[in-house]
Amino acid sequence: MGHIKVLVADDSSLARELIKAILSTDKEILVVGEATNGREAVARVPDLKPDIVTMDIEMPVMDGLEATELIMASHPVPILVVTTRGDAHTAYAAISKGALDLVVKPDINLDAAREFIDKIKLLSKVRVIAHLGGHRAAKAIEVLPKPVFDGKQSDRIAAIAASTGGPEALSVILSRLPEKFPCPVVIAQHISDGFVTGMVEWLKGLSHLDIKVAADGDCLAAGIVYVSPSEKHMEVNGMRRISLIDRHPKDIYRPSCDVLLSSVAKVYGPKGIGVILTGMGSDGATGIKKIKEAKGLTVAQDERTSVVFGMNKVAIDSGCVDKILPLDEIAEEVAHFAGSR
Repeated sequence: MGHIKVLVADDSSLARELIKAILSTDKEILVVGEATNGREAVARVPDLKPDIVTMDIEMPVMDGLEATELIMASHPVPILVVTTRGDAHTAYAAISKGALDLVVKPDINLDAAREFIDKIKLLSKVRVIAHLGGHRAAKAIEVLPKPVFDGKQSDRIAAIAASTGGPEALSVILSRLPEKFPCPVVIAQHISDGFVTGMVEWLKGLSHLDIKVAADGDCLAAGIVYVSPSEKHMEVNGMRRISLIDRHPKDIYRPSCDVLLSSVAKVYGPKGIGVILTGMGSDGATGIKKIKEAKGLTVAQDERTSVVFGMNKVAIDSGCVDKILPLDEIAEEVAHFAGSR
């Protein structure tokens, strides 16, 4: 079995050495080259033919955003953005240019190193295609579905669970939901600590809806999108407010999709809409099943449009999904059910 070939792009020699040191601990991974700026990364991809590129954002000569766009347009390869929390807002723009995911720059922490290696292995297997600078998201916001409701607020709620590949999927769905969406939307997206604010700011620029990082005690309101912080799990309580719950040190997923979806099933019953998107693992499948048992609507992203057909596959295989849809049809289905009486 061949090595997973990695190209490391970062202007910091210290960061490059640390990434190489971490990846060298796994016999299946081989760092085949380095780049000190975006232009070097673009030039080295066709020669080295890496299976994946780790891409810093702030670099001289050419930054990671432009490099990502050029690579994905000419020699598509999986790109993992590796950046600092301070660059989170800018880094999410790389998702719209074709990058698959982003992580905080790893440190000596063994758990963080293992998580980084697992992410490299997973994304290196993703088949990517040429991506023309985020045109899909721009088109999505122009062609909104016709509202299927009468303008009145609904007593329903839409809950979305996502992991790897989720930010781009969320950008497509949220950009297609009508401005006067009749019910609240709650989201659990697996994400590194400190990155959710950057993702929310990025999503705001692509959607007509009001998107915010959820706070404990928030009263759920129509047309507002509440995104769970990673530092806490989020659930909907019996007063139809947001409750933030402390994480347990052994929790694998942050924030928990199952916690959010299960609470929606309990509080909203048949009025709940559960959507499970791309991502690795099985988080969310139990929660989606509970929404199905409560006679709410359950939707899963299909395999063809998923970056990783993992947690949505687990949900589908369990038989608890009402509709399996490509990404660009999910918003219309959710809007239709949200506006139904």
